[in-house]
Amino acid sequence: MKKTIAMLPGDGIGKEVMQGAREVLSVIAEQFGHEFIFTSGSIGGSAIDQQGVPLPAETLELCRSADAVLLGAVGGPKWDKESPDRRPERGLLALRKELGLYANVRPVKAYDCLNGHSPFKQSVLEGVDLVIVRELTGGLYFGKPSERSSDGGKESAVDTLYYTKEEVRRILQSAFEIASERRRKVTSVDKANVLESSRMWRETAEEVKASFPDVELEHMLVDNAAMQLIKNPAQFDVLVTENMFGDILSDEASVLTGSLGMLPSSSLSMSGLHLYEPVHGSAPDIAGENKANPLAMILSAAMMLRTSFGMEEEAQAVERAVQHVLDAGKRTGDLAMDKEHPLSTAEMVEEIKESLADDNAILHIMEAYA
Repeated sequence: MKKTIAMLPGDGIGKEVMQGAREVLSVIAEQFGHEFIFTSGSIGGSAIDQQGVPLPAETLELCRSADAVLLGAVGGPKWDKESPDRRPERGLLALRKELGLYANVRPVKAYDCLNGHSPFKQSVLEGVDLVIVRELTGGLYFGKPSERSSDGGKESAVDTLYYTKEEVRRILQSAFEIASERRRKVTSVDKANVLESSRMWRETAEEVKASFPDVELEHMLVDNAAMQLIKNPAQFDVLVTENMFGDILSDEASVLTGSLGMLPSSSLSMSGLHLYEPVHGSAPDIAGENKANPLAMILSAAMMLRTSFGMEEEAQAVERAVQHVLDAGKRTGDLAMDKEHPLSTAEMVEEIKESLADDNAILHIMEAYA
């Protein structure tokens, strides 16, 4: 199978972890007889430095001509003084809008071998395997007006939380579809006791539920959801919410795994052109030092193999390799305990590649004796 992958390394550690994902994908292509064509474009701060805008037109066209998009990370203090329309994050928001990437899907899985790296008790982490589905193109991040003003010497600011009912229905439909393939439970998170947009959200969730009689629906206020993610995260299967709530809750949930460096994500569109990225940021404090954890980026590539390319066996091979390496006690600095020797980014990538090679050899032996 031949596929074109648009790679947008972005800023900071994005370049390092993207290189790791590319190497792993190249191993998968060789093992399974695929051809992956890698194209590269700039976004975020690096695009501002090179071309003066956070999302160049050629980058957008490169993405549109690909079968899937991999993104590293954007942003950093270097660009903090840029005008709002020239901030690196504006490139990512514009890309989501232009490609119609309306649903961000973030799986959160607690690895048993990493329980000691999380601040939570092991009893809290047992059975944690949830998915956060976040609406990605509406809400406060895109609503208008969004501005600052001064009237009579009094400075003020306004941001607008705006959703159409169809936007809400679309994201809820995605959440129910995902839940129907898992444990059949959707937790819809809102602030319906205060916000009119949340009351519409809750009403729409009940309407969508009617088409999924086998899926349980519960409503939960966002402040309670934040507490329950810490108190009893294993209760959740699929958690769906609007843009800003999802942004906050998904970062909170990252603590369950012990590190942001372990969380992959996908951003889905109606057109079938999807984007995949690690949840972590650009980490400018360690950029270029070969210290970043590449596993979230590699697991994002596995999500791409499964969702965009229908390569289930290949995706499972990558996920097995990650599991094997972690079970063997291999850790980058974000996960290493006091007496553990941390691996560099490149060393961790090599461990994953070696595990893939070993896994492939075992499969060939099994096939020979089948």
